[in-house]
Amino acid sequence: MLATVVTTSSIQAGSAAGRDIEVLIDQATMLRLERSAAEIVVGNPSIADVSVQSGNTLVLTGKSFGETNLIVIDPEGKVVINRRVVVQEPAGGYVTVYRGKNRVTLHCSPNCETPLVIGDEPAYFEAISKEIRTKQAIGQASAEGEQQSE
Repeated sequence: MLATVVTTSSIQAGSAAGRDIEVLIDQATMLRLERSAAEIVVGNPSIADVSVQSGNTLVLTGKSFGETNLIVIDPEGKVVINRRVVVQEPAGGYVTVYRGKNRVTLHCSPNCETPLVIGDEPAYFEAISKEIRTKQAIGQASAEGEQQSE
């Protein structure tokens, strides 16, 4: 089961450089800017992605483990944010099982589920990935069917 959790933090306009922005993988954090964004750059969009909710509200989503950077420029060409973004695994609830050199990951809280985790054994990862795609396709088809019947 994939879920997105949104947390909120404010970025002060005068603090273009500062501490890292930490985001959990498969989760999102809202960034509220004191000045509107005219241009947004993410160093590596395969690690984190950003979507614009309004001129001064961004949603930053952790896509894979690692580090990248986020640069936001206002309409006058001034840097609003220039920060490192660190995407990491949520703390707690994860169990890693090794079979020889192969790894599988479970999330147990309290029941064990099979999350899609980068670095797990390739056949296991692909099987979980296929199940997720199938489930998403069923949901999408259902949503499209509801739209057509309206």
